[in-house]
Amino acid sequence: MKIIELIIDENDEYSGIDAISLVEFPAIEETWVALKENKREYKFKAVDDDKRILMGALLVPNKMIYRKDGDEEYYIHFTKETVKKASELYLMNGNANNATYEHIKEVEGVSLVESWIVEDKEKDKSALYDLNLPVGTWVGAVKVNNEKLWEMAKVEGSIRGFSIEGYFAERATDRPKEQIEEELETELSAAKKLLRIKQALIEMSLKKKLN
Repeated sequence: MKIIELIIDENDEYSGIDAISLVEFPAIEETWVALKENKREYKFKAVDDDKRILMGALLVPNKMIYRKDGDEEYYIHFTKETVKKASELYLMNGNANNATYEHIKEVEGVSLVESWIVEDKEKDKSALYDLNLPVGTWVGAVKVNNEKLWEMAKVEGSIRGFSIEGYFAERATDRPKEQIEEELETELSAAKKLLRIKQALIEMSLKKKLN
């Protein structure tokens, strides 16, 4: 199966991430932590009862993400260097307030208020919330002033993670075939199942919750 590394083309002004989408089935398979109640054991100063913050992975390096276009099946992935560059360009280009729901509907009242790259798994802020993210992960804290979306995320649990929107160039991977076969074997079955569920539920979710 084809494996594609997505990269940022520095000669293309449109290359990079344009928006963050709130989704039920994040492609990176990492869910967020909804931060509302004041949990003293976490010692997280930026969070209190008056703030509605969703914290989670925006982009995870070297994680194989299954894709299917028509009959073609393949995997995409990002290196640590691309993840870091994408996180920097996102803010430099003034995209902190760009958000969508399920990559379909543009939404208001969703803003990226914190952004960082994990440098130490044990000492990283995300570890306080048991996110267990690898080094090089782009983590974001998003403030949700949209009542409906906060209800869907915190109470209903019908949106559970972040996904990104943007444009990237493609580069054939140079990772040895033997190195990736073991990773792909365990992820392929789960990815196909997730895709079937997502296709069946997205339309139902959109009609039910945003009418």
